Amino acid sequence: MTSTLTHPAVRGVLDRLFAAAAHDDEQVTDLADPRAFLAAPDHERAESRADVYMPISAAGGELLYALARSARPATVVEFGTSFGISTIYLAAAVSDNGTGHVYGSELSAGKLAAASDNLAEAGVADQVTLLPGDARQTLREVPGPIGLVLLDGWKDACLDVLRALEPRLAPGALVVADDTTFDSMAEYLRYVRHPANGYVSVAFPVEDGMEISCRAN
Repeated sequence: MTSTLTHPAVRGVLDRLFAAAAHDDEQVTDLADPRAFLAAPDHERAESRADVYMPISAAGGELLYALARSARPATVVEFGTSFGISTIYLAAAVSDNGTGHVYGSELSAGKLAAASDNLAEAGVADQVTLLPGDARQTLREVPGPIGLVLLDGWKDACLDVLRALEPRLAPGALVVADDTTFDSMAEYLRYVRHPANGYVSVAFPVEDGMEISCRAN
């Protein structure tokens, strides 16, 4: 069976988005600095970064695809859809599994519209529902059990989102957090790495770091 990731439509969209995202480092210098950025309200941060991709790496996308293929989750949740790069990897895995659905969330209306167009162009829109607004509220409506979670929105909100999802996590659910080398992820990492909180967690060396956590109980 040929992977959906090799389909020309999917590869074309991913290549275009990664090329556009390559300029992010030139535009943004404060994303990892809570003193300069994290004090603003979420909607203001979203609007200030409406043209910035902030994507997972290509290697991180391949990892997400592999994890989703292996786990075969019925429900996938993504916090921080942005322009839809990571969403395409997750949707491709769900498509190749022949089962499951991806629920994405995005605060920026402009990014949400662009992500919707990108998913349609890649041919994987049927596998995805995009939820507009604050993920701490909108993701409460996603039905469980949830088998895989990607946390790639505002770093200081990742722990809040995870806690909101925890009652619906399936036993053995995978939780993947991106950009874990950022100082603003310290509280999240302390939480998932503490055995009392019910996870087995390991750091994965992909660009700005990923943390892969398994819901153990």
